[in-house]
Amino acid sequence: MNKLISENKFPILKTERLIMRPFNLSDAKEVQRMAGKKTISDMTGAIPYPYLDGMAEDWISKHVDAFQKDITVYWALEQTNSKKLIGSLSLMLNLKNLRAEIGYWVGEEFWNKGFCTEAMIAAVKYAFEIKKLNKITCRHIATNPASGKVMTNAGMVQEGYLKQDSFRDDKFQDMVVYGLLKSDWILSLK
Repeated sequence: MNKLISENKFPILKTERLIMRPFNLSDAKEVQRMAGKKTISDMTGAIPYPYLDGMAEDWISKHVDAFQKDITVYWALEQTNSKKLIGSLSLMLNLKNLRAEIGYWVGEEFWNKGFCTEAMIAAVKYAFEIKKLNKITCRHIATNPASGKVMTNAGMVQEGYLKQDSFRDDKFQDMVVYGLLKSDWILSLK
């Protein structure tokens, strides 16, 4: 994380291979193309399928308000070298309890390349250093263990297994919950 202009401006984070920036309406077609695949919807808790025309524009249009109200920071994940949009990472804030939950997805062609872990590490640093949070959580559908690997690679530990916690596509799904405390994160840096 190199540059943060001010607390009131959107935090643009830079990692080795990514620029984490705000979404623009010009990203909508690519969001719809990538997030609109059934494989993406099946691995997330919130992305609808089918992903209809106008859904991406509607989603993107809500980001500024969510950021200004300190509810959620939505980052577009862009490859530094190609300037190509590859996915999204969000930090859903609960400032009253000094914690946040991370959510993310990347296009199928970018799976298993370490992009989610790289983005998550930058978001965790932002959450602890800039937002002064105490805890970060993340969860994944139990049938998606690759997402759990992202979380452990970013320093999180499994905290729970929630049976039939989510109902989607006419079935219940188990969820696996991970967390990271600021004190443990600080220790990991030493």
